[in-house]
Amino acid sequence: MRLGVDIGGTFTDLVMQDPATGRLFNEKVLTTPDDPSRGVLTGIASILHKTGTPPVAVDHVIHGTTLVANALIERKGVRTALITTKGFRDVLQIGREWRYDTYDLMIAAVEPLVPRHLRFEADERIGHDGRIVGPLDEAALAPVIAAIEAAGVEAVAVCLLHAFQNPAHERRIKAILTERLPGRTIAISSEVMPEIGEYERASTTVANAYVQPIFDRYIRRLAQGIREQGIARDLFLMQSDGGTVHQSTAAEFPIRLVQSGPAGGVQATALIGRLTDEPNILCFDMGGTTAKAALIEGHAPTRTTDFEVARIYRFKKGSGLPLKVPVIDMIEIGAGGGSIARINRMGLIQVGPDSASAVPGPACYGQGGADPTVTDADLVLGFLDADSFLGGEMRLDAAAARRAIAEKIAGPLGLDVVEAAWGIHETVNESMAQAASIHTLEKGLRPDDFVMAPIGGAGPVHACAVARKMGMRRVICPAGAGVASAFGFLAAPMAFEFVRASVTELAALDLDGLRAMRDALEAQGRDLLRGSGLDEAAFGTGFGCAMRYVGQGFPVELGVPDALLDAGDRNALLAAFEDAYRALYGRIEEGMAAEVVSWRVVVTGPYPDLRPTPAPEGTGGAEAARKGSRQVWDGTAGRFVEAPVYDRYRLVAGSEAPGPAIVEERESTLVVPSDARIRVDALGNLIVDLDAAAGGDAG
Repeated sequence: MRLGVDIGGTFTDLVMQDPATGRLFNEKVLTTPDDPSRGVLTGIASILHKTGTPPVAVDHVIHGTTLVANALIERKGVRTALITTKGFRDVLQIGREWRYDTYDLMIAAVEPLVPRHLRFEADERIGHDGRIVGPLDEAALAPVIAAIEAAGVEAVAVCLLHAFQNPAHERRIKAILTERLPGRTIAISSEVMPEIGEYERASTTVANAYVQPIFDRYIRRLAQGIREQGIARDLFLMQSDGGTVHQSTAAEFPIRLVQSGPAGGVQATALIGRLTDEPNILCFDMGGTTAKAALIEGHAPTRTTDFEVARIYRFKKGSGLPLKVPVIDMIEIGAGGGSIARINRMGLIQVGPDSASAVPGPACYGQGGADPTVTDADLVLGFLDADSFLGGEMRLDAAAARRAIAEKIAGPLGLDVVEAAWGIHETVNESMAQAASIHTLEKGLRPDDFVMAPIGGAGPVHACAVARKMGMRRVICPAGAGVASAFGFLAAPMAFEFVRASVTELAALDLDGLRAMRDALEAQGRDLLRGSGLDEAAFGTGFGCAMRYVGQGFPVELGVPDALLDAGDRNALLAAFEDAYRALYGRIEEGMAAEVVSWRVVVTGPYPDLRPTPAPEGTGGAEAARKGSRQVWDGTAGRFVEAPVYDRYRLVAGSEAPGPAIVEERESTLVVPSDARIRVDALGNLIVDLDAAAGGDAG
C-alpha cells in the first residue's frame, strides 16, 4: 500500500492506494493545530482500521504539511541570528525599497524574522565575479559568536555578499560555528539558495534557519509515531515544486516545503488532465482556510522561483517575506470554507482573511464557534446536507449556522438569513472569479481556453459558479476531490532541483566548465534519489537556465536540451532565449547582448503508475444513483428549487442528468446549476457542461 497524507488548516486528508488493483481508499479527520502529528497519526490509524490493512502492508508514506508556512505566518519559528558582510547588516530591513501600496500613507513595512540586535557582521568581502577582495577575519568572529551564544539563539543564517559566486567564506564560517556552537542549526545561503539577489537570498536563508529546528523535531516525532504504529518505512515529503524527497533531505531544506500541500493538488489535477486528454486546466483548490488557483498548460503546471509568504495584505505583492525557491506557480484567490464573514467599515459583506480553522470551526460544527463562515452559508442555502457531511460521520448544526448568520450579518444589514447567506456565497465566488481571471490574463492566456478542475473540500460546491463567471464552459470534478492533494502526493515523482548562479554574458560562457557542473549536479541528484531505493535506470534529468538581456533586472526561464549544451551552440541558446522572451513580452531587444543568470538541474525518478479506479458499469443511469432530493437556492431564480441528490459512488459510466443537481461523496459535494448538464466519464470524473452564454449567477 502507498499512503498520502496532507495537513490542511481544517482537515487532515489521507489517500491510500493498493498498487495491485489500483483501488483508492480515502479518510478525512480534523486537524490538530496544537500538534499536527496527532491528527496525522489518528488518520493513519483510522484508515488502516477501516480498510483492514495491517501496518506492515504500508510500503510508502508521502506527506505534505502546512507546518513551514504556518510557522512563518504566525512567527512561531526559533530564535534566529544572521551573519552578513560588514556594512550590510540591514539588508532585511531595507529590502527592495518598494511600496506595495503607493497610496497608503500608513503603510506597514514587512518585519524581518531576525531583529536588528541579532544581526551581525563579518569582516570579509568577495567581489561580484567571485574574487576574494578582502579575506575573512576569523578572529573578529569571536565576539559575534559570544553574543549569539549569550542571546540563546537556536539557529544561525549566514548570507555574505556574492557568496553565490564563491561560497568559501560562508563555508568557513559554517565550520567555525559548528565547532563553537554545537547543537545549533547553521544555514548558509550558498547551500539554501545560491542565486543572485542579496535581499531574496538573505530572506530565504533566514526563513530556512528559522523553521528548520521545529520542522526537524516534527518530522522525527511523526516518523517515530508511524514506526510505533507498525509501519517500518521512512517518510517522504512533497516539495513546493511538485517533487517528493526523503525526510532527511526535507529536514535540511524545509523552506522548499512551504507550499507542499497545494502542490500535491496541482499534481493530482495534472494527472487528471493527462488521463482525460485535457491539456489546459485551471486547478481550483478551495479548502477550509484559503482558495488557490494554478494553471496547467500543455499538461504541465507552470513553475516559478519567486514566492512570498506571510503577506501583511493577502493580495498585495511585496507585503510579505520573499522566498527564492522552486514552486508551482499558484495564486491565492480567496477564502475557504472556514473563512469568517463579517460586515466591513463600508457596510458590505467581507469574507476572510481569518478562518475559524478546525477549532472551534464554523458555527455549524457545533464546537463553540459563533462566527458565520462560508460553510455555514452553504449549509443554509441547501448546498450541504447536515446529515451526510463526511459521509454522516460529522453531523452539522443547521440551527447554529442560521443563528450565527442572523446575529452577525442578516440582522445588522436588515436581510433575512437566506439573503445574507447568499450574499456570503456570492461575495466569495465573485472575488475568486475575478482574481483567477486576472491571474490567467497576466500570463497572456484566456480563461475560456481552460477547463476547471475543482479540488479541496469546498471546491466542488463553488466551482460551477466561479467557472461560469470566468466564461468557462466545462468543469471536471475528479473522484475524491476533497482529498486531491493527498492523492497528488501519490502521483508525484521523486525529484530534486539544484541551482547554480553564474552571471555571465553568453559570448563568454565556459562551455567545458558548464558541462562539468551539469554532470556533477546530476550525479549528486542521482545519489539523493538512489538513497530512496529507486531504480536508477528510470531516472530523468532536466537542464535549464535563467537568461536576460544585459542591464535588465528580471530573467526569463527556459529549458536547455542536453544536445544543445553538448554541441556548445551559443546561437541556438540565444534563439531559445529570444523565443521565450518574445512569448512573454511580444518582442525581442534587437542588438542587445544576453547573459545567463543561473543554471538549473532537475533529477527526477519515474512517475508512479497511478490510475484511478474506472467508474463502475451498469444500467439505470443517474436515476439509479438518486438517493432523494432537497431544496437548494437558485440564485438566478431568486428562490429555492427542488434538486435531486445523487450518490457519487453509485453513478455508473455514461450516466447523465440535468441541473439543478447535487452529487455527494464523503469528502465533498458538487453543486450543479439549473441550466447545466452533468455526465460521468469512463474514469468516474463528473463532467459539468455549463451554458456559458447564460452568464450570471449559478445556484
